[in-house]
Amino acid sequence: MSESETNADVPPYRYTAALAAEIEPRWQEFWSGHGTFHAPNPTGELADPEHPRAGAPKLHVQDMFPYPSGAGLHVGHPLGYIGTDCYTRYKRMAGYNVLHPMGFDAFGLPAEQYAVQTGTHPRITTEANVERYRGQLRRLGLAYDERRSFSTTDPEYYRWTQWIFLQVFNSWFDPSDAKAKPIEILVSQFEAGERETPDGRAWAELSDVERRQVINDYRLAYVSEAPVNWCPGLGTVLANEEVTPDGRSERGNFPVFKRSLKQWMMRITSYGDRLVDDLDTLDWPEPVKLMQRNWIGRSKGAHVDFPVGGDDVISVFTTRPDTLFGATYMVLAPEHTLVDSVVPAAWPEGTKAVWTGGHASPGEAVAAYRAEAAAKTEEERTADAKVKTGVFTGAYATNPVNGARIPVFIADYVLAGYGTGAIMAVPGQDERDWAFAEVFDLPIIRTVQAPDGFDGAFTGDAPAINSDWLNGMGVADAKAAMISWLEEHGHGRGATTFRLRDWLFSRQRYWGEPFPIVYDETGLPVALPESMLPVVLPDTDDFSPRTFDPDDEHSEPETPLSRKKDWVTVELDLGDGPRVYTRETNTMPQWAGSCWYELRYLDPHNDKVLVDPENEAYWMGPKDSADCGGVDLYVGGVEHAVLHLLYARFWHKVLYDLGHISSFEPFRKLFNQGYIQAYAFRDARGVIVPAEEVVERDGKWYFGEQEVDREYGKMGKSLKNVVTPDDMSEQYGADTFRVYEMAMGPLDVSRPWDTRAAVGSQRFLQRVWRLVVDEETGAVRVTDDPLDAATRRVLHRTIDGVREDMDELRFNTAIAKLIQLTNTLTPLGTTSREAIEPLVLMTSPFAPHLAEELWRKLGHEDTLAYADFPVPDPAQLVAESVTYPVQVNGKVRGRVEVAPDASEETVRTAALESVAEALAGREPRKVIVVAGRLVSVVV
Repeated sequence: MSESETNADVPPYRYTAALAAEIEPRWQEFWSGHGTFHAPNPTGELADPEHPRAGAPKLHVQDMFPYPSGAGLHVGHPLGYIGTDCYTRYKRMAGYNVLHPMGFDAFGLPAEQYAVQTGTHPRITTEANVERYRGQLRRLGLAYDERRSFSTTDPEYYRWTQWIFLQVFNSWFDPSDAKAKPIEILVSQFEAGERETPDGRAWAELSDVERRQVINDYRLAYVSEAPVNWCPGLGTVLANEEVTPDGRSERGNFPVFKRSLKQWMMRITSYGDRLVDDLDTLDWPEPVKLMQRNWIGRSKGAHVDFPVGGDDVISVFTTRPDTLFGATYMVLAPEHTLVDSVVPAAWPEGTKAVWTGGHASPGEAVAAYRAEAAAKTEEERTADAKVKTGVFTGAYATNPVNGARIPVFIADYVLAGYGTGAIMAVPGQDERDWAFAEVFDLPIIRTVQAPDGFDGAFTGDAPAINSDWLNGMGVADAKAAMISWLEEHGHGRGATTFRLRDWLFSRQRYWGEPFPIVYDETGLPVALPESMLPVVLPDTDDFSPRTFDPDDEHSEPETPLSRKKDWVTVELDLGDGPRVYTRETNTMPQWAGSCWYELRYLDPHNDKVLVDPENEAYWMGPKDSADCGGVDLYVGGVEHAVLHLLYARFWHKVLYDLGHISSFEPFRKLFNQGYIQAYAFRDARGVIVPAEEVVERDGKWYFGEQEVDREYGKMGKSLKNVVTPDDMSEQYGADTFRVYEMAMGPLDVSRPWDTRAAVGSQRFLQRVWRLVVDEETGAVRVTDDPLDAATRRVLHRTIDGVREDMDELRFNTAIAKLIQLTNTLTPLGTTSREAIEPLVLMTSPFAPHLAEELWRKLGHEDTLAYADFPVPDPAQLVAESVTYPVQVNGKVRGRVEVAPDASEETVRTAALESVAEALAGREPRKVIVVAGRLVSVVV
């Protein structure tokens, strides 16, 4: 209803929000009651040989599932969901067996925070939020197979999350085959003497504990002392993304310190090469692939050993072994394990004052600097723009290529968890090393010939200089020669390293998956058998980790589960009689549940295996030997371009290596939808005012009579500009909301929200409705009269264009074509069934409730969900004529219209006639006919 209309003006049978409010719930109930969108599996309880798409080509489309927050959905959240719904409705009508599920990533910190504040158990809050989300999604008419829905917090679900953890724990990575294998194979290699133990003793000579320790060092899931972000004020370890650039917690703004704590890790670095190489098999946006490559950070170079002190050796990785002659100092991470052993009691002779940090001894200098570094985030430590800091350890190392004695510093720009935690510094060829050398008055030796007059570190390719036997070689040749020399003389070896670090897999929180791990009297981890899964998260009313003085960096974590003494200490029979064990009291990170959910959708109720092989092969198996397999289309925000996708790929590859699945990638095709952003308004005080109460007058914006400033950004409660799908459904109807979101612009482009603009989409649907229903009487006004030839051509060209747009996810242009077709049909005296039925079918992916209602009024008894999507008649796509521009000496002088199949001679003759005046009797020297495009005449 337009703003000028009153209720008295509205015809009784017009399509309005009120009519949509009656139609939409009715069709949603129909779809639910009839299982309209159930997708049949090839086997198991969800198999259905009688289904209309049983045995049809399959299509598995998946959205990145949401975290069910207490705030519910705003209009930006379902943009991708509506897009995939339109696509899958179209593909289902085009003959595909479509799997389009939706679940909920329900573990997470917000529910735990709310529990701490209110005492409400996170499960109660989470389940209520999930139900709210389900209701909101249902109201939008999203065509999900609800039988396959789950939350990651369901014990039936996280049983299999724990099972996958055990697969990772009970595996090792065999570099000779570049794949994971069961840990039993590794044990058998040690037993048979095929693999040496770390200290060279025979396997039989090792004690049981020593054997377990050796094996644990190979496992893909292992316990390690790892540098972590410890936040005493929150009492928990934080992920890097939860720490602000100034080294404080995103939540609460508490100081965050770097600490080494015992944590569960996953050896994702073993898969570095495959994670990089297999990107080439994926149909993903190139920027996302680049982000993954940069995050993994594969580098090729050499490990080089620098003797220091007595028997100590500092091992570094460098991508530029050709510059070794220019290494004039070394830098260790402040946390490096060698620091304590190399620091002498006093400063050695020749120590420069600037190296000491003003301290009386190396020990004092190192201790003070370590304290400073611990208070900084990794981003702060590695920022290129920051002033370089560090202190001399008092130790010297020996450059293996020339015997030079070079000082060893610690500096915060070197990180313990990256590479070896140590670097050789070549200031002549590295900008960061140059800056450090200038601050600390260290020598600079160029090893690559810089251009004349060049100042600063030279990083280009040029002949080697000051490098003895490498002099004159280019960078590539010098690298190869140096690696050969290092290997020949036992000072190093060629290697590939990664920026990627092993995955920190522990959280000191309550609301997460418990580990299926216990510890025996040795303190070593013991995997629980599958028969004891799931390890159910115990109930508690004490959800908070213990917090400390925010500045107490030496405090120790105390997790909520550690206080459940009756749960932590447990007597179990793990095959050698009842014994007392201690449970792991950390929980898994939120990433865990989202690392494999695409597989659970395939076989959601299977309690025997992770997924039936036949169902997995059908929905996600490779199409051929060159195909990686996986979900056919995965849609979500680019903010998950790295971590979620990387972790999911890692778990999937482990499961593939162990033979549990047939695809080696989880998501074959990725599409990143854009974002819906919104305007916010501030008054003269800078205070946000409610956006829905702001009006535009003469190009300015007013809140009441007060002019306000408009700004553009995200949608959120704090900006008072939130619009919910519920609001839109109530004001316009869900179908209008769906059409508006899809018509706003390309799906992968962000766009500004304007509620009032939705009226255009409503008017389009009203015109479609009027083509079928008389607004005054409610009678169906469709006839069986044939279309005239011109309208029939418009119809089939629209069908052809809409199909092409739908296949390419160009929903906005598909809707534009439907609007054009509707405008073509509206002025006609009668509405022909020949046109209106294809129009209704083509409109149905975008406005499914309205389309179902019209389909029923057109005399069809069943849902249109499985009706054939219209197919164009090729004969109607042939143009009646072709227009050729005619150029004379490069300038268009005329146009000629001929039949599409006109011969070249016919086109030539007609073209010359059309430019006879421009030729003025001159004989053309050349006439060139470019078929279907133009005629060029040269005189």
